[in-house]
Amino acid sequence: MTNDNSTGAQDERAAEDTAATDTAATDTAVTDAAAEQTANGRAPSRRSLLGWGGAGLALGAVAAGGTAAALRAGADVQPAAADATAGAAVAFHGKHQAGIASAVQDRLHFAAFDVTTDDRDELIALLKDWTKAAARMTAGDAVGDGAVGGLAEAPPDDTGEALGLPPSRLTLTFGIGPTLFEKDGKDRFGLKGRRPAALTELPQFPGDNLDKTRSGGDLCIQACADDPQVAVHAIRNLARIGFGKIAIRWSQLGFGKTSSTTPEAQTPRNMMGFKDGTRNIAGTDGAALTKHVWVGEGDEKGAAGWMAGGSYLVARRIRMHIETWDRTSLQEQEDIFGRNKGEGAAVGKKNERDEPHLKSMLPTAHVRLAHPDSNHGVRILRRGYSFTDGTDGLGRLDAGLFFLAYQRDVREGFIPLQRRLAANDALNEYIQHVGSALFAVPPGVRDGDDWWGRELFA
Repeated sequence: MTNDNSTGAQDERAAEDTAATDTAATDTAVTDAAAEQTANGRAPSRRSLLGWGGAGLALGAVAAGGTAAALRAGADVQPAAADATAGAAVAFHGKHQAGIASAVQDRLHFAAFDVTTDDRDELIALLKDWTKAAARMTAGDAVGDGAVGGLAEAPPDDTGEALGLPPSRLTLTFGIGPTLFEKDGKDRFGLKGRRPAALTELPQFPGDNLDKTRSGGDLCIQACADDPQVAVHAIRNLARIGFGKIAIRWSQLGFGKTSSTTPEAQTPRNMMGFKDGTRNIAGTDGAALTKHVWVGEGDEKGAAGWMAGGSYLVARRIRMHIETWDRTSLQEQEDIFGRNKGEGAAVGKKNERDEPHLKSMLPTAHVRLAHPDSNHGVRILRRGYSFTDGTDGLGRLDAGLFFLAYQRDVREGFIPLQRRLAANDALNEYIQHVGSALFAVPPGVRDGDDWWGRELFA
């Protein structure tokens, strides 16, 4: 948990704010112009009779083509507040993938997948089918021929539980794990030489108690929406399309966003009752996104240059010891965070967004340790969610934070920051990291013929 580091661009200096506005406006103009070229997208073809083969029914036609409605103009760098209309669609195509700098939605369904096929062409076909289906679902359309009205003798293309529901600001963000490039010493798909240097192995941090069944993955999909059924529907359909080629390794449902990319909105609270995400990078802050989130043209050399315009995602499942925390005095809780529980103001300050005086806090205070001034200016963009997954069998809630953070390079961002927190943070008495994964998130899908990961396989 990094309550302060990864949190609101409002504390940037005036000069940086001006640069951010100019950059965001330029990026939006460029990506909107590119999106206009998608209007000639192919209409979906009628699904042909399903043939038997391999592990099951051939699903290549499940997402047979994107429609013009699915290729709506816009890009992920548009002002985050523009995404905030209830039920609206967030543009799928653009320079960067949606679901990173976009306004944070209320619900999450995150899934990590193992690739079960050894055939490179099958994997590429899957990614193309996934991309077409994702474009349709984020536009509020059904996959392929839909859930009804198709061939009575065959399963429908869409599972149907989102029928009649609006797009609910659904975003689908795709990532690639280290094991897709090499696993057990094997270059699985001829991609080993194209693995980015920043897609490293995360170290075992002090206090980690990682469950291997909740860690890692060859691929990931982050589905965020304001309606949980819309998010679950998206993951369910993508898993179904991939039957015989991929299998879900682990997944996580989330509610109650714990950070925001729209700092003008109310700051959300985590399961410990504290405001979280006060200093998160704003989705409109183009300068901060360029500096801290998007991979630059020269960041990855040679064959790994395909990551330019992408980002790196750290996913950590953080179990909170809720029962112990709930018996802790208010004063101690506030000392641990370095902020008061009501307003969210830093120690000695009146308002939440007042610039904190770090030396007024305890040396072990979470905010003090996570603040950019304590970490050579490092900032990360957070999109975390709370979770409650029943009990642990001992009468205790299995609850906490599903931490999601995007950054330009984890070697300069999350890894040194987490090492500092793991060694000194007073909050460690009340939390434990139990799941962990790192993914390379490619740049956005530009048009109707582009697809997730195309640059990697080029």
